[in-house]
Amino acid sequence: MAYDVVVIGSGPGGYVCAIKAAQLGLKTAVIEKRDTFGGTCLNIGCIPSKALLHASEMLAEAQHSFDALGVEVGTPKLNLTKMMAHKDATVAANVNGVSFLFKKNKIDSFKGTGKVLGAGKVAVTGDDGKTQEIETKHIVIATGSDVAGIPGVNVEFDEKVIVSSTGALALEKVPGHMVVVGGGVIGLELGSVWARLGAKVTVVEYLDTILGGMDGDVAKQFQRMLAKQGFEFKLGSKVTGAAKAKNGATVTFEPVKGGDAETIEADVVLVATGRRPYTDGLGLKEAGVEMDERGRVKTDGHLRTNVAGIYAIGDVVAGPMLAHKAEDEGVAVAEIIAGQAGHVNYDVIPGVVYTSPEVASVGKTEEELKKAGVAYKAGKFPFTANGRARAMLHTDGFVKVLADKDSDKVLGVHIVGFGAGEMIHEAAVLMEFGGSSEDLGRTCHAHPTMSEAVKEAALATFFKPIHM
Repeated sequence: MAYDVVVIGSGPGGYVCAIKAAQLGLKTAVIEKRDTFGGTCLNIGCIPSKALLHASEMLAEAQHSFDALGVEVGTPKLNLTKMMAHKDATVAANVNGVSFLFKKNKIDSFKGTGKVLGAGKVAVTGDDGKTQEIETKHIVIATGSDVAGIPGVNVEFDEKVIVSSTGALALEKVPGHMVVVGGGVIGLELGSVWARLGAKVTVVEYLDTILGGMDGDVAKQFQRMLAKQGFEFKLGSKVTGAAKAKNGATVTFEPVKGGDAETIEADVVLVATGRRPYTDGLGLKEAGVEMDERGRVKTDGHLRTNVAGIYAIGDVVAGPMLAHKAEDEGVAVAEIIAGQAGHVNYDVIPGVVYTSPEVASVGKTEEELKKAGVAYKAGKFPFTANGRARAMLHTDGFVKVLADKDSDKVLGVHIVGFGAGEMIHEAAVLMEFGGSSEDLGRTCHAHPTMSEAVKEAALATFFKPIHM
């Protein structure tokens, strides 16, 4: 059977692309090597981690905040087995949902490993070793990414003691001491889960700041918040070794700027140093598809490779490795294949760190604006001055709005605080339409809400806030 579109990979980019293509009337098939759809995100990434983040936050609330609110529940206890069951049920509901959507949209699925044989031809090799060829007019590479190790260090993951994010989502007991290699989003999210459940967490980070690439003001205050929660940080440190020991593991690191090496012991070591595009064994090189120096698939402004009829989206192409970025690209590619004008605005892609409190950002940071020589103005408003935040005992953090000094067009918004991941979207909508800080500051916000802090930060950008 010949198809209009064959998508290799069923993660957020792949499954959204397939559904959109089918909705547009294209005969569509998906190739997936896992037993379930949804890719890393739904199976061992975004979804299970959010289930554990929420559950551990509820435990921490019960342990530390209920009494101040007049809610007496006794001493809360952790039942890790039940918490993991909640995570597994959440994953099952989501992957089953994708399966349902494929059936609803009459999308065919092939279980196995996909390989591009050239323009218009894809091979699928099943677990039994048998291979079948599929003909298609268009091929979309949506194979996502895999765990990256520590540069220059041989790390053997057993997913019990030395773990990637996959193992960190399935530990059978709370470690006494967890060392997290990498102070980025994944490390801080999973580290915060186990810290709330009782582990001592030490973060070893190569850079002098956590959350590299995020607004420096936000990262600095957020680090102080995590330190109050018990996190210990070893910044500006290069890891030179991570190995299993008799009881747990050891991590050796040294100052990036020079100095004596240090070794610390841990029950579990989480290596969270980022991800790499998964392009191995896809036959792309043999098919003549160009790759860049980081192993990503090269694409043009329409997500097309140099080989006619072959496209690529998500983590295998340049840009932030975010599920929602992949989803938008999936929609855009399906529209382009259908003859429409698919487009992704890469300047307005929100990023969220789902810790407690959350960190959210969209657009440019102050550091990026300074580097580019852009004249800008900044407005900030703290949640300590927000009525709803006080009522909920969530006064940590602030909102910062960055706008062009002359035109007042909003260039970036950064939030650290409770619910930041939900609040960031009004900024994204505003920026999508080229709005100004005055547009945002003069938009009526319901009272009392956390979102009023966004309005006040906007007011502070072009004039003065009211409540400070």
